[in-house]
Amino acid sequence: MKERPSVSKRNAIVRSIGMSVAARILTNADLEKLVETNDEWITSRTGIKERRISEPDQGASYFATRAAKEALDRAAVSPEKVEAIIVATVTGDQVFPATSCLVQEALGANNAAAFDVGAACAGFIYATEIAASMIRAGSINNAVIVGVDVLTKLVDWTDRSTCILFGDGGGAIYMEAGEEDRGLIATVIKSDGSGARHIHMKVGGSLSPASKIAESGLRPYLFMAGQEVYRFAVKAMTDSCCSVLAKAGMTADEIDLFVPHQANLRIITAASQRLGLPPEKIYVNVQKYGNMSAGSIPVALYEAEQEGRLKRGDVVMTVGFGAGLVWGANIIRW
Repeated sequence: MKERPSVSKRNAIVRSIGMSVAARILTNADLEKLVETNDEWITSRTGIKERRISEPDQGASYFATRAAKEALDRAAVSPEKVEAIIVATVTGDQVFPATSCLVQEALGANNAAAFDVGAACAGFIYATEIAASMIRAGSINNAVIVGVDVLTKLVDWTDRSTCILFGDGGGAIYMEAGEEDRGLIATVIKSDGSGARHIHMKVGGSLSPASKIAESGLRPYLFMAGQEVYRFAVKAMTDSCCSVLAKAGMTADEIDLFVPHQANLRIITAASQRLGLPPEKIYVNVQKYGNMSAGSIPVALYEAEQEGRLKRGDVVMTVGFGAGLVWGANIIRW
């Protein structure tokens, strides 16, 4: 067995990353045929030009497994050596078991613990902090952390305020204990349950099970109050970034790349301006994928690395916000 670093020296280092998104592309022009909208209206309000739509037989575990396999392959780590699989998702294949268990079986990671994190669009930030804390504490030596969602299966395709927003897919990182001066530097995670009414999916849980849809009178679709979420998001992104910078003892000038949750270009722009970050330090791919919830940040990290904008030793700051309400930020030395 590989010798573990002493707990006092253990850093939680990102060794590799993978991604998997749905193959089918739905453009704004395609949406014009489905609902009363147009490209100018969608682009001006969201920055989204197209989004990825999963097939009927593709659930969260499909994309999670593919992303995790790529991350392990790129790290040259066999699945049997993985000690934990953490999947951040609110669109699991089933109510139970956890989607992470399905991923564990599909990968052949026979020695891994597996559990899900349900923190919506901030899920990848939460899951990364959980894994890093376990690694630094010495309870595990490595983990696969996945952020993935398939929200297009939960939208009302007659509601132009929500169906234009979402896409399907996710990404995964392989994180391992090491003594290099790299890895997760600081995290801030927050919540405010009083805002639960602003983004929710009420049908399918124990209070309103799917079998009782007719009796409940509820619609089986996600709901989002756009204006309330917009106001919350800009403040939450700015505040959590300032908090995580303070926690790390850093300033915005020390950040090499800012990778926010890809929900809305206007939110990203407003938050970046408040933080004083120049455009060249901000990574945006919302125009290609829409809002992939927990999947958006790892996919953006993957593409930033592929494009050479995120290199080993760079300091990257991520931030996310979503249903709960929950929000948070990570600073990672890549």
